[in-house]
Amino acid sequence: MSMELLEAPEYQNGAECPILSRSSFFFSRSDPLLVHIAMTLDPEYLRGTMAAVHSVLKHSSCPENIFFHFLASDSSSVRPNDFIPLLHSAFPSLSFRVYEFKESLVNNLISSSIRQALENPLNYARIFLADILDPSIRRVIYLDSDVIVVDDIHKLWRISLSGSRTIGAPEYCHANFNKYFTSQFWSDPELAGVFVGKRACYFNTGVMVMDLGRWREGEYTREILKWMKVQKERRIYELGSLPPFLLVFGGDVEAIDHRWNQHGLGGDNVVDSCRNLHPGGVSLLHWSGKGKPWARLDAKKPCPVDHLWEPYDLFRKPEQKSLSSSL
Repeated sequence: MSMELLEAPEYQNGAECPILSRSSFFFSRSDPLLVHIAMTLDPEYLRGTMAAVHSVLKHSSCPENIFFHFLASDSSSVRPNDFIPLLHSAFPSLSFRVYEFKESLVNNLISSSIRQALENPLNYARIFLADILDPSIRRVIYLDSDVIVVDDIHKLWRISLSGSRTIGAPEYCHANFNKYFTSQFWSDPELAGVFVGKRACYFNTGVMVMDLGRWREGEYTREILKWMKVQKERRIYELGSLPPFLLVFGGDVEAIDHRWNQHGLGGDNVVDSCRNLHPGGVSLLHWSGKGKPWARLDAKKPCPVDHLWEPYDLFRKPEQKSLSSSL
């Protein structure tokens, strides 16, 4: 892999952190003291993933008690195991595992989207977390690769999912929910009936707290795949992997404070435009949309918010390579 990364500082637990035995840390990923975070490893977005991991560790009160689960495609030019040395080079003490995601699970179910990047099979890997991760792991935080966490991730981890709710995420009930589905969907009473009696709101699947135990019990992977099959036959939505989540969980999501997903910083799905932060507190910045901060910074056309991402970037720039080689 051609990318070279700087080594991140080694972040250590504070005195108040529960102590993990070394044996449980390496051999029992089900240890209740661990915070589990799942992300994907895509060569195109790898720089973003590394910055996101860096931000999580930097602001965590107990960074040594975090375990990362990385999903990598079996069909990429980069094999899943090839990411391991790169992760070790940037984060020598990081506890993680890399899993192979089989694109064949979704290849025949992916429909064309309004943006080609949304058709990447790895976007659908989050659907299979309950199947891929060990059954002993009953809870995970899923994060997209274009986020930066600027608060203690343990705060997000401790949020309760009330009743039988399976996922928690910031909801946006002011958004026009109808636009996420086609007129063919809304004109069919049988299809649209899935939302009858529910107050379904838009939520972004790039930041989710997921109860994997309830997910497995509810067989929600199968439910989402069922809607993807309907989409192939009827064309009921236009936007990638989000609508199936809305169809299955809309109206039954644990609403998390908006500070945990300041999304849309990459513009919309068609235009790379600059956007300001939403009013209120900020715990997580999310460059959802077409524009990505590393690309805009490299092109020397950054948006103001991109400078908030820059301190977490571990990409070794040409001038840094020259300096290190001269020492």
